[in-house]
Parts: sequence; C-alpha cells; structure tokens
Amino acid sequence: MAATAALNACNDRPGAPAGGRNELTVPDGRLTANILNSFGRVSDPQVSPDGTTVLYGVSYPDIAGNKSNRELFTAGIDGSPRRQITHTPHSESNARWIAGGAKIACLSGGQLWVMNADGSAPQQISHYDGGISEFAFSPDERQILFISSIPSKEIQHPSDFYDDLPAADARVISDLMYRHWDEWVENIPHPFVAGFDGQALTDIFDILSGEPFECPSRPFGGIEQLSWSPDGKTIAYAGRKKTGRDYAFSTNTDIYLFDLATRATRNITNGMSGYDTDPQFSPDGNYIAWLSMAREGYEADKVRLYVLRLDTGEMRDLTQSFDNHAGTFRWAAGSRSLYMQASVRGASRIFEVTLDGAVRTVAEGAYNYGTPQPAGERQIIALRHSFSQPDELYAIDKTTGEATELSFENKHLLDQLTMGRVEERWIKTTDNQQMLTFIIYPPDFDASKKYPALLFCEGGPQSAMDQFWSYRWNFQLMAANGYIITAPARRGVTGFGQAWCEQISGDYSGQNMQDYLSAIDNLKAEPFVDEHRLGAVGASYGGYSVYYLAGHHAKRFKAFIAHSGIFNLEQMALTTEELWFVNWDNGGFYWEKDKPVAQRSYAASPHRFVDKWDTPILVMHGEKDFRVPFEQGMAAFNAARIRNLPAEMVLFPEENHWILKPQNNIFWHRTFYAWLDKWLKEQ
Repeated sequence: MAATAALNACNDRPGAPAGGRNELTVPDGRLTANILNSFGRVSDPQVSPDGTTVLYGVSYPDIAGNKSNRELFTAGIDGSPRRQITHTPHSESNARWIAGGAKIACLSGGQLWVMNADGSAPQQISHYDGGISEFAFSPDERQILFISSIPSKEIQHPSDFYDDLPAADARVISDLMYRHWDEWVENIPHPFVAGFDGQALTDIFDILSGEPFECPSRPFGGIEQLSWSPDGKTIAYAGRKKTGRDYAFSTNTDIYLFDLATRATRNITNGMSGYDTDPQFSPDGNYIAWLSMAREGYEADKVRLYVLRLDTGEMRDLTQSFDNHAGTFRWAAGSRSLYMQASVRGASRIFEVTLDGAVRTVAEGAYNYGTPQPAGERQIIALRHSFSQPDELYAIDKTTGEATELSFENKHLLDQLTMGRVEERWIKTTDNQQMLTFIIYPPDFDASKKYPALLFCEGGPQSAMDQFWSYRWNFQLMAANGYIITAPARRGVTGFGQAWCEQISGDYSGQNMQDYLSAIDNLKAEPFVDEHRLGAVGASYGGYSVYYLAGHHAKRFKAFIAHSGIFNLEQMALTTEELWFVNWDNGGFYWEKDKPVAQRSYAASPHRFVDKWDTPILVMHGEKDFRVPFEQGMAAFNAARIRNLPAEMVLFPEENHWILKPQNNIFWHRTFYAWLDKWLKEQ
C-alpha cells in the first residue's frame, strides 16, 4: 500500500518532489552535453476516443540523480495548452484512455493503475507478483492483455541439480541464445489475459501456457506485437516459436490468432519465412494487417505492408510498388486504407496506403515523422523530430500535410539555441551513382575560416540515414563544438531503394567504404575545411567502419573514435548472439571454406590490418553489450597500444550497446570531444 500512498500524495500535494522540466539558461546559444541531457523526451501519444485530445508522456533526465522520471500530459488537438496530469517520483508509462475517455490507465512500479482523465484519484488495480511491463485493454474493456515474465529454460543453476548448493551462482548452458543484447536469458516475456471489472484483475491465464517461446520478441518487441480483434474474441500476436540454436539462426516470426473461447491458436503466415510482426485488426474486423519480410535469416530484407481478408483468406502486399521499407502504421477509421510512416530519401514521411495498393504522400519535409495516428476526419497525430529538434507532438492535416505543433515541450531551450545549417548535398560515388550526404555546419559558420571536419559512419549496417535526433550521435552538438560534419547515406542505408540497401551484405569492406571516402574527399575539397584536421567517428557497424578505415584511409584522418564497434569478425561471429546476422551479412562462418563471400568477409576483418594503423584512436564500449561484446573494443585498444599508437579506452560496466544513464552520457560526450579537440584542434 506504500506505492498507493505515494502516488496519491504526490498527485494531491503541489510542489511534491518529482521529475519535471529542466529550466536552464543558455548564455551563448551553444548546445552542450548538459543541455542535450536536459531536453524533455516526448513519447507514446494516444488520441482520445472523441478525437479531441492527445495523452502522452515526457521523460525528464535528472543529471544529479543519474536517472529519469516520466510524467503524463494531455494536449488539445485544437492547439489548447498542454496540461501535466501526474506529478510523482515514480515513472508512469503505457498510458491509455479508457471508459470513453473519462479515465486513464497506466503502469507505475510495474503495476496497473487507473485515474481520472485529469490525473486525480489514482487507484492501484493490480498486485501481480511477476509485474506488468505493458498492457492493452479489449475493446469492451472487460478484459486486459498484459506482458509479464516467466522463467526461461535456456539457463539453469546449481540449485536446479543439487539442493545442498543454494549459494553456488554458476550458469549452466546447453544451447545457444543464452544471452541477448544486454541480458542473460533467465526470463522471457509471455502474454497474459485477465478479466477487468474496474477494481481488480481476475482469472489470469497465459495464452502461451506451456510454450517455451518469448512473446513479444526481444529485444525491441512490445505490446505492438499483439492486437485485439474489434469484437474482443481474438488476439493476434507475433511470435518466433523457436528456442536455442534454431532461434539463433532464424528470423521466422509468424502471426498467430488466439481464440479466447476455445483457446485454440492458428498460424496465418505459415510458409512466410521471414519476420512477420506488428499485427493490427482493421476497425471493421474484416482484415488484419502486418509488417513482413520475405527471406528467413535476413534482418534487413524489404519490409512490406501485408493485409489478409479474414473471411476469404485473400492476402496482399500493399507495398509491392513501394521500393522502400514500410514503417509503423495505423488503420484509417473506414478500414479502406492505412497510414504508414517510412524513410524515403533522407526523411521519414507519412503515407496513406489503400487496400488496392495505391500509395499517397501525406506529409513530408526535412524531418522524421513517427507512427501516424488518425484523429477525427481531418487530422493525424504523430511525433516529429529532425537533426535540429527532438521529438515534439504534431497534428497533421490529412489533405494538405500542414503540421501544427501541440506539445512545445522543449521550446524554452530551443529558443535559446543557435543551430547549425543543415545542407543536403548529392555527390557522385566511385561507381557513378548519386549519393545523398548531409553536411552540418557550426552555428557561427564563417566561410572565410578553416574548420576541422568529421566523417560520421552510420551503424546498422542497414539502417536509415535520415533526419534523426540522437542523444549521443547528435550532429548539432558536434557542430556546436566547432566541427563540420559529413554524414553520407552510403550503400546499405534504407530509404533509397532495396538494391541500395542490400548491396552491403557480404561486402562490408567494399563499395560503402568507397562511399565514405567519396564523402570526406568531397567535403575536404572545400576551402573552409582544413584537410589536415579530419576525424572519423561511428558506432556498431559504424565502429567497424572506423576500425576498417584505420587500416585503409591513406592518411586522410588524424583521429578516430569507435563506440561498440566490430573489430574481429571471427571473434564476433562466435560471441554474438543473433547468428542469423552473421550467417547472412558475413556469408557464413570463417571455417566454411566453400563459401567465397564468407572467406572474403573474414579476410577483410579490421583486425587483419592493424599493421597499417597509424592514427590515434579512442575506443568506447558498454560491458553489458552482448550484441557486439565489449571484448571487441578491448582487442582494438590493445592492438593500438601494442603498436604504440596513442589510444584510450573507456568501458561502461552498467551500459549496453547504448549509453543511457545521464551522467554516463555526459562523461561519454566530454571524453568524445576532449579526444577530438586534442588531435584535431590542438595539433
């Protein structure tokens, strides 16, 4: 009951200690790491049933406390001011409208709460021992679907074998996929259904009872991988029903329909061998849509928007003529079309896709839109960000594409900052293609001066090079520190057609490396760039790129920074977890002598060219990074020092592939710029 008292007390008592907007003064107009970590982070907008109001959350970093706190807000779609409806020291998440918009349900402390629409009278509903990570109500709100964890069979412990060794802490492992991204797989998520009477959860049961499979799929899957039918009789869910070695080599995720009356399950994508995810029933219940990849084991295959007519079994790819990845989507109210977000030529746009496969652009520009949510007859609600602004909430006119900001969460900081100019430049590659390259200039750029410049190496390797806002690889922060940045949409990035995206598989050291060099050579030819003060930076595959360029850059660069980078492909292939990635992108394993792509890939591993390294390098890595294990960074640093090159290594014991804690993030940035300044400004 302590949690109940705390939530009530904080909501009812003005000025109670809780996370809130960081009010800062920016005297010189320059973005800094501290300011970057002071932006409110807007997320998870939800349109009210009457289409007039948006419910959303804002996470506020607390640098001194080295944590963050998430509060709930509402804003009128007509532009009426936002209103903060929670004021607690406990983050609220997964907030949803219920009772026709009269109430709001959310999670706090891993349990379900319900409050009035203005945030008053909060009441704890669940006391579930396993905790709840996400939930979704049935359309009639008499049932709730929620995600909780159950023990996994992937890892056993001494106490599972011997009663007299309760303090022994070994892990006993007999198959693959025993760890994933940043956790040892000792628990897996399962979906549960419970009755809901407004006061408590009853008759709880696991819809995957007895099945050892995770649902939703980790590490990124959430409640969007499950969906209620409009009549509340069926739950659609995406699941990869494999474990161990089979899971490690497969991306075959299917869409299943679970009948609540019979508790029978039916696979509706049987025979579709790639990822099938994000199922959504149409409002009229006649269709189900989902995202689909065709080829098993290929995580960057073209993402297609599929629709199945439930009464006839007719299935159709609505994006057959759309040569880019389909993104997140929502059904339009009439069930005759869907609104979809997708990255195209350097920006994430909103499209309307009809059931006959026609695709119409709804909203575009030099920014990235998030998931589009219809709001009434005329508008769509979506988050929007760019290189120069974090996520804010917008209302978009369906007909004109005109966007109106609703949240203004960070206006008080953005109004004080001077951002650098962003230029889109198309340059010719070594194979006579046209490549988009973003150039970001310092805020006080003066063409009569000479500046140090950075080549940004995108990760992925197959990811979008578009108008992203990052709390680590932030181009405006790099520019505010006096650097010009070139960020090429090199081979392998999405948004420029599937052929452009696919070229990089099996060719890590090939054309995309030439694309990088084309970008930096184009920039250094400018009279305002000092060609003797160039650096290259990147993470993950971008870290691989840095390590590879270190042995092949022909003395272009004077400093390198690699974060969570792949250094030794042979070592990586045997210590990473998602082996479908190794199998596809490397062409197999290094001992498979009959596979020429694999042999070429491993022959080009960055660790084989350390004898040609001649440039100072900074290595950073999270020790909980199981995707690219931190030993990759250690090996690269050790190699540099063995060769007596200037090098530094920073390891974060509690961080994963990203750097998430506020103070770690600020230290990461201070180290990043201290290294660049030392070798590109002080020499």
